[in-house]
Amino acid sequence: MLRSIDRLDDAGVYLISADTAIIQTIDFITPIVNDPYSFGQIAAANSISDVYTMGGRPVTAMNVVCFPSGEMDIDILKEILRGGLDKIHEAGAALMGGHSVNDPEMKYGLSVTGVVHPDKLITNSGTRIGDSLVLTKPLGTGVMSTALKNRLISEKEMKEALKSMTALNKIAAELMIEMGAHACTDITGFGLIGHASHLIQEGETGIEFDFSAITFFTGVMELSQKKVYPGGLGRNRDFCAPNVEFKGRIPEYKRNLLFDPQTSGGLLIALPPEKAAMMVEKLRKKQIIASIIGKVVKQAEHKITIR
Repeated sequence: MLRSIDRLDDAGVYLISADTAIIQTIDFITPIVNDPYSFGQIAAANSISDVYTMGGRPVTAMNVVCFPSGEMDIDILKEILRGGLDKIHEAGAALMGGHSVNDPEMKYGLSVTGVVHPDKLITNSGTRIGDSLVLTKPLGTGVMSTALKNRLISEKEMKEALKSMTALNKIAAELMIEMGAHACTDITGFGLIGHASHLIQEGETGIEFDFSAITFFTGVMELSQKKVYPGGLGRNRDFCAPNVEFKGRIPEYKRNLLFDPQTSGGLLIALPPEKAAMMVEKLRKKQIIASIIGKVVKQAEHKITIR
């Protein structure tokens, strides 16, 4: 066994031979957009992401479905599953069935198995002092989806975030392997700060973020000023607060966005500065919004500073 639940890694990894290890993960979510096909794509991309985070290649997936039969049209479920299947195929994986239950609240996701060469496994504990941190998607899906649910924004205004959430992290994952990344995590339910803290579990490492370098979806700042937040944001902030320090004049509505729980967020990758710059350039040429948002510093207390 290589990695398991005794660490805060994004997926479990099990060694089966000298040149092959399997990556196992499972994730499912409730609907965050109105269109069932788009929801299926988002949920699938979100589930597959942990395999990419570990440097692996997804090979099989199984559907995990909770559906209120008798209360919802079965065609809705068909569209959700179609969206998920299209994203599975885009990832180059095969659907191997799955499991469904009758549940009053709709939920969908995948159990995913991937493969990786043991020497190419990327975890969230290889971070080195001096590394730059690259983020491969904008932030704000939690705020945007909350606004959509409460009819504070239109489907059109959600389009940018929707495109990001349905996008696989495949290209970014392939590039980070090529660039020799030291560590990686994806930004999902614990928000940027929560997941970034997983990168500094070992050694005398801390993180310094440059707030001005972090990208957000159009409209997120305005919604945050109006205190449009998902419930998980406050929980993330309360949990992470002891290990976070803000320096300079960063208003509360901007601070809160760093705790916003993301769905199908981007990768946060630690790698040498020169490699980070090359990676960002290559990702942008592929129309992927990526930026260097911070660095790893010597810090015995494992704290995160935002300037």
